[in-house]
Amino acid sequence: MLPPLKPIPVKDRVSVVFVEKGQLDVLDGAFVVVDKHGVRTHIPVGGVACLMLEIGTRVSHAAVVLAARVGCLLVWVGEGGVRLYSAGQPGGARADRLLYQASLALDDAARLKAVRKMYALRFKEEPPARRSVEQLRGIEGARVRKMYELIARQHRVEWKWRNYDHTEWGSGDVPNRCLSAATACLYGVTEAAILAAGYAPAVGFIHTGKPQSFVYDIADIFKFETVVPVAFRIAATQPQAPERAVRIACRDAFRQTKLLARIIPTIEQVLAAGDLPVPKPPEESVAPAIPNKEQLGDAGHRG
Repeated sequence: MLPPLKPIPVKDRVSVVFVEKGQLDVLDGAFVVVDKHGVRTHIPVGGVACLMLEIGTRVSHAAVVLAARVGCLLVWVGEGGVRLYSAGQPGGARADRLLYQASLALDDAARLKAVRKMYALRFKEEPPARRSVEQLRGIEGARVRKMYELIARQHRVEWKWRNYDHTEWGSGDVPNRCLSAATACLYGVTEAAILAAGYAPAVGFIHTGKPQSFVYDIADIFKFETVVPVAFRIAATQPQAPERAVRIACRDAFRQTKLLARIIPTIEQVLAAGDLPVPKPPEESVAPAIPNKEQLGDAGHRG
């Protein structure tokens, strides 16, 4: 009989691996991607938090089962991760955490406290007093535009304004395409962290009404210290394939900064700022998908 699974905590894993144009399968007990020539590339799926499946990727049933057993999130994305189509969430979300998140979002006072915490984390200073969520959103927008200009100057990139069209990827200039590719990478790893922590990507506090509202909220806290400088640095080199160059640079930056390990505690910080009690899991709640008898889990672990 096989011993119980000892999955690696999400915060200790490689954050994101992109896979394109291949068949994901389990062959000879190994999780592999097989290209059109039959060449196998082994993926240590138990040490990966999220697999981004790009165009041309197929997944076998066995591969999905193994990914779920080791707690690896499968996300179906567009080329370069510029769109997110669907996600397979091992174990499902936690009901107690979803209720907690929803109660914060529905309480005006708690929601404002969470938004003020996001502002403080993002700009390293307390927001102006007696401002509504809408007013803080406006202040934030003005500061963000200035930050784009500042970082563009630092990298000697000609910058006009943030302008892109999701329906026509090649229509933007190089800096905008680099920024879009970089933020898509950040959204991917942020959504993986939110799902891993048991929360809902759609229930946001600053952003609302979109499937990834909470992803945008949390990603914005890290955007200007992580992917925006990377995007402008790549744009300054005028690469032939900017999306690929940005994607590789973001991957390396995520690894070097251990970004995933920082996102989940930040989520907890933001929600705790709402000052609402954390509900206890009901007795009849379903156990986590991954057995955790030895208490390996922590804030960065499913369950």
